[in-house]
Amino acid sequence: MSDAASTDKPILAATSWALLGMLTYNQELSGYDLRKWIDWSLRYFYGSPAYSQIYSDLKKLERLGLVTSRVEAGTGARSRRLYKITDAGNEAATAWVNEAPVEPPTLKHNALLRVTFGHLTNPSQLRELLQEHVNYAEEMHRQAAKDAKWSKVEPAWAYAHLALQWAERYYANERELALKMIKELDEAEAVFHAAKLDDQTAPWPAREIWHEVEKQADADE
Repeated sequence: MSDAASTDKPILAATSWALLGMLTYNQELSGYDLRKWIDWSLRYFYGSPAYSQIYSDLKKLERLGLVTSRVEAGTGARSRRLYKITDAGNEAATAWVNEAPVEPPTLKHNALLRVTFGHLTNPSQLRELLQEHVNYAEEMHRQAAKDAKWSKVEPAWAYAHLALQWAERYYANERELALKMIKELDEAEAVFHAAKLDDQTAPWPAREIWHEVEKQADADE
């Protein structure tokens, strides 16, 4: 059956747990079905894995005895592999949701990373970059709002609906934060320009200053 089917608490990557969780609705689903579901929901707050990762994780879940699969014949030469959760899979997913520690979210914000090193560019370039992020946030908000609205049609999706509502609010806030930063760019440029010496690049604070500021910040708490 598997290389570790009898383990009570299998060690899985987060994407594998997500796939297993989606299968707890006790429907047979293909990798394509699962990817479509991710695009409808999880992508707003957890990313969207490639098909190759989805199928790789499904194979691992099957080796562990957490899911089973069968090939459904289609028209012509077309067929698809359907996956279904096992009792062991349901038990593992339930234990994970209830007992596994929840790690803090990791924020990797490419736009903010560029702004952090804004001394290498100019306000107009940063403004354009942030406006693109505003456009992205607006589109994600629009899509999340649509999916949150239609998730209400199925009572079994009640908790997924909560997550989609959160995503809708998150991207609305993301848009507002980016717009606020655009307004603050001129002030940041003025402060930075005042630190320049004879129109040369502003010197980066010495390491000793970092430590001193850190001490002052800690003392101010």
